[in-house]
Amino acid sequence: MTTSATTLPPVPSDGNDIPPLSFTVPEGFFTLPLAATPDERAALADAFVRELYSRGDKAIWEPAAPYYSAIAEYMVDNGLSYSAMGLFSTEGSGVAQCAFTVAAVETDQIDPEIAAQGILAILGKDQFNDARWLDLPCGPAVTCVSLREIVLSPKVTASGEEAKLMTGQIQVHVPFPTGPYTAVFTLDTASTEYWGEFCDMTMAILQTVDFTVQEVSIQSSDSEG
Repeated sequence: MTTSATTLPPVPSDGNDIPPLSFTVPEGFFTLPLAATPDERAALADAFVRELYSRGDKAIWEPAAPYYSAIAEYMVDNGLSYSAMGLFSTEGSGVAQCAFTVAAVETDQIDPEIAAQGILAILGKDQFNDARWLDLPCGPAVTCVSLREIVLSPKVTASGEEAKLMTGQIQVHVPFPTGPYTAVFTLDTASTEYWGEFCDMTMAILQTVDFTVQEVSIQSSDSEG
């Protein structure tokens, strides 16, 4: 997988004065068009599908843009500040995929250590969670890893028979040291054969989390993964 990085802007405020947050992701991430208004989302969705399907044409772009615009609206309504699709080339001309989101969740605790301890206690109660304490350059955090098997209906499988799909989720809670918020980084993937690579990639992203950066430049991938 490609490891060179793209710097992203601070998580935008939704009117609640969320403190600055920045982080860095690898090339191969395609940022979904989160925006406040329908017109903005439509324009950004059109640009997004042209970037994502750079080898396509209007027959692909025109029906895809409204779909991603609707996804963006759903994500904004549910408090997400950043969302991206990760597409990475693998050996044999395959593609490993993941979904990556970041949300700034308001809390009633301004001490990062106490907030992290509470999060660890709550997540550790679920026997299916592998919840652990993590010390990052930006401060304390809590990781929560889970692997689950999903049963797919025959209606959605190519064979027409019931199938099982293993999926994995890496979620990391990082309390803000600058205000009563927790940044929640979530990576979901069904490409579990590359689970180790996704874990390493997530850890690399977390090492770059910064709560002090005010302005950074934006760069993006310009081709399909």
